Amino acid sequence: RDSSGHSQIYSWGQKKFSSVLSPDYVQQHWKEDAFFGYQFLNGVNPMLIRRCTALPSNFPVTDDMVFPSGQCNLADELKVTNGNIFLCDYKLLDGLPANTINGKKQYLMAPLVLLHKTPDDNLMPIAIQQTPAEDNPIFFPTDSEYDWLMAKIFVRSADFTMHGLNVHLLRTHLLAEVFAVSLLRNVPMVHPLYKLLVPHTRYTLQTNFLARQLLISKTGIFPFTATGYDTFYSVLRRSLPSVTFSSLCIPDDIAERGLEDVPNFYYRNDGLMLWNTINRCYNFVERIITYYYRNDTEVQQDSELQKWISDIFEHGFLSQTSTGIPQRFATIDELVKFVTMVIFTCSAQHAAVNSGQYDYGGWMPNAPPTLQRPPPTTKGTTSEATMMQTFPDVNATVQIMSVLWLLSKESSDFVPLGQYQEDHFTEDIPRMLIKCFQAELEVLNAVIKARNNGLKVPYTYMDPVKVENSIAI
Repeated sequence: RDSSGHSQIYSWGQKKFSSVLSPDYVQQHWKEDAFFGYQFLNGVNPMLIRRCTALPSNFPVTDDMVFPSGQCNLADELKVTNGNIFLCDYKLLDGLPANTINGKKQYLMAPLVLLHKTPDDNLMPIAIQQTPAEDNPIFFPTDSEYDWLMAKIFVRSADFTMHGLNVHLLRTHLLAEVFAVSLLRNVPMVHPLYKLLVPHTRYTLQTNFLARQLLISKTGIFPFTATGYDTFYSVLRRSLPSVTFSSLCIPDDIAERGLEDVPNFYYRNDGLMLWNTINRCYNFVERIITYYYRNDTEVQQDSELQKWISDIFEHGFLSQTSTGIPQRFATIDELVKFVTMVIFTCSAQHAAVNSGQYDYGGWMPNAPPTLQRPPPTTKGTTSEATMMQTFPDVNATVQIMSVLWLLSKESSDFVPLGQYQEDHFTEDIPRMLIKCFQAELEVLNAVIKARNNGLKVPYTYMDPVKVENSIAI
């Protein structure tokens, strides 16, 4: 309760909800294959899907299984250049023990999902197998209604776990904490790097401290999720090696996953525009950096800058050279790219994977936090009744829904990307560059608004006016 005696939940209720996608819309469309596929591109987890040029050895799918009418040839659709087959693999969850809730064993699978881009540019699921094994059948859209729906439900539940722990917590919140702590520990307030980055650390340490106390704790949300508290750490340990420098830089990540030409991929479109605006808007980051560093030698000789990146490499990435994280900065270009990644991660990337959580999870069947029955091992044994028995108990559902609702709210002191409340820079050129940056973000906002006017489901999560300058919730 606050000083006036009102419950703090009341003040949360004053936060502005900026969504354009309501849980009612999800309730109406969650069963549809097209909407299921759409979420891999523009939902809260656009980080798993990749173009597939060869089927995994543990996924024995054939032409007659996925194209029973002979409308396509799987080998042709898998072709290396501009292929139409895509894969989502939840293998990081394989073999992890699931939680027990209300005395009932829960189930967490590690599905393989095959998707096909159709001629009308829809991304449609064509095959799903839960944790590949001989006793787990591969399900197809031609199976019975509830066999196929249950297969998708287990995928959506696995995605809830992968999104929450890997994509959201690890890749934004915990990384931002690494960047912020190293900045505060190694870089003085008068340093240009501090002035450039400190606005993008606002509230992050406080937010993560409260999260450890209230959310990611034994008494937080984990009693109501499939992983529980103990398995939560296993997911983070397994996920860390996948957090590479290239995977944190959206241009590199999109290229590595083969997604450059996928249609209707608004996360990619808006994310690349934002990345380029941060990085190359009148050379925003580059010109600020080169204002203070005239050549590569000055970068190499800046001991405070080198301590910052060394601390990040050692404590954030455990000194693993395989991550591609630099141990030292040798050139201006290296510094510019890394600083761009830090700003993007702490603002745009977090907005993309955080702001839509209630949009897509407010209707629980679309994002079950846990499931109470195992997936069927025999086709033709599922029904609406078994589906309802599989969904989580009511108390688990409402606990998670309340958290998603809170995290998706826009706070009353929201600061959008590029707006700096404190004038850390006193020189004319950096101040001018900030104004140019803000002007370019306004142009980008107009472009996204115009695009969204023609979409049935507008994509707003990376609109600059809706992207917070830091991870503040």
